[in-house]
Amino acid sequence: MGKTNTTDTGAGATAAEREQERVDSAAGERLSTAPREERPETGPQTGSGVPAMGVVGWIRWFWRQLTSMRVALILLFLLSLGAIPGSLIPQTSVDDLKVQNFKDQHTTLSPIYEKFQLFDVYSSVWFSAIYILLFVSLIGCIVPRTGQFVGQLRSRPPGAPKRLTRLPAYTTWRTEAGPEEVREAALGVLGKRRFRTHTVGDAVAAEKGYLREAGNLVFHVALIVMLVAFAAGQLFKSEGGKLVVEGDGFANTLTQYDDFKSGSLYDTDSLAPFSFVLDDFVGTYAESGPQRGTPRTFEARVKYTEGVEGPERKGVIRVNEPLVVDGTKVYLIAHGYAPVVTVRDGKGKVVSRNSVPLLPIDNNITSTGAIKVMDGYRDKNGVKTQLGFKAFFVPTFAGHGKGQMFSQFPGAQFPVLALSAYSGSLGVDSGLPQNVYQLDTSKMKEFKNEDDELLKKMLRPGEQLDLPDGGGSITFDGIEEWASFQISQQPGNGLALGGAVAAIAGLAASLFIQRRRVWVRAVRGADGVTVVEMAGLGRSESAKLPEELGDLAAALITTAPVAPEKPDAPENPDTNEAGSRPVHPAEAPAEGAEK
Repeated sequence: MGKTNTTDTGAGATAAEREQERVDSAAGERLSTAPREERPETGPQTGSGVPAMGVVGWIRWFWRQLTSMRVALILLFLLSLGAIPGSLIPQTSVDDLKVQNFKDQHTTLSPIYEKFQLFDVYSSVWFSAIYILLFVSLIGCIVPRTGQFVGQLRSRPPGAPKRLTRLPAYTTWRTEAGPEEVREAALGVLGKRRFRTHTVGDAVAAEKGYLREAGNLVFHVALIVMLVAFAAGQLFKSEGGKLVVEGDGFANTLTQYDDFKSGSLYDTDSLAPFSFVLDDFVGTYAESGPQRGTPRTFEARVKYTEGVEGPERKGVIRVNEPLVVDGTKVYLIAHGYAPVVTVRDGKGKVVSRNSVPLLPIDNNITSTGAIKVMDGYRDKNGVKTQLGFKAFFVPTFAGHGKGQMFSQFPGAQFPVLALSAYSGSLGVDSGLPQNVYQLDTSKMKEFKNEDDELLKKMLRPGEQLDLPDGGGSITFDGIEEWASFQISQQPGNGLALGGAVAAIAGLAASLFIQRRRVWVRAVRGADGVTVVEMAGLGRSESAKLPEELGDLAAALITTAPVAPEKPDAPENPDTNEAGSRPVHPAEAPAEGAEK
């Protein structure tokens, strides 16, 4: 019959009973492979009475702290916290231009950010220190726990404590089946439930839930895998950008990139050999309703060649659908317009004719840029000089007198190009880098109109701006589109994904699988009837443990049925320690109740 786990361990308990209680409690204290805290060794005493540890003692203490779960969680939290400024503040490794613009706009914060390396978070000293400490902490935690876990897998469940009544879940009944028959049946019932079982003396010991600790170890190993993947991605990555106008192409060589960044261990000779040509960019937009202007089609149609002499293939690159060539991914990240302009000198000779990409400044692709004529132009006196035009383009102009010159729609429904003209030195011969989308007019003169003002004009396709005094002209011939691509190679992505999946699986196993032990003792009583006791112990308190023990008892009763009550048995079986009705562990009285 059911028993509670109440025990009288008060002042009346003898020393032998207390010692036996200590031995019994040791049966379930090693359900985890977590390292136990070591007590400091006794040694020379300091003035305050605390043992002096010495250098070796301090090193051991520091190592125990570093490899503890508490410190690992703190380091993991600090790593996540450190990634926040890397997401909110522009990073030099991602976009130099945004970093420079931020510095120009925030002159007070920028020196502080630079001092704490907030523009280079992921390569900063403090982030690397957290990263390395977490790496060491995880390894130092996993290695000993793995050894202990393997040892537990090779060992058998411990024998039953002397007093099973002290365990959280307990039940008992009397049966006419023999003790050997009960133990054999218990081995079968527990084996079917995937318990590891064996017989120790007069009891069957069983254990289940080893996957809990295995999941815990898998979770920690997966964190290390993710850290390794992150490190590999930072050290061996390459990433660059390229703006391509329709009809132009790109070859994956270092000189073809508009900008290129790579990890410290990346070898530029390992760039995958491939090339592609942008045949056409297709962009359609919603023309009515609250979603007016929202892209409906946004894709770049290309022809690409893998290798030096590979066959030409067709492909389509969309947002979040990159072109993958030999492990390198080509992402579509932006789109804009490139007005086609023709510049002629005073004699009508074509000086230049090309498509000039302009940068969008809003969602309707209002764009700005510069048109530069560096060679081939001569003024009316035959002197070589350079021309520059500030350009402002709107794909859909609202019309004169209808507000400012900003595009009303991203599609090219009513394109207008506004130009203002300058002559002189563009500053490209100084050897200093220059932004191709900006015009430096510090060494240039304005072309003047009849009112002695800056010469400027709004052009429709086919119209031209005539330069004064027979200086030539510039014609707006039409529009082509451009697309901006990001070409990246990051070897750690697949490893990081595998680590993340393994971490989730391991965490789920460690949270939802319970490690527990069950003992079944069967002994013959003085009256010849077998007394069966069942008890369970879990690593943590769980309402399912008593239920599981009750189910096991119900299955065992089919082989070892309850013996009929004797005439002299007490009327209330719930109060009889060796009664004939088993009580489900969940029905047992609360601890401290009267027996």
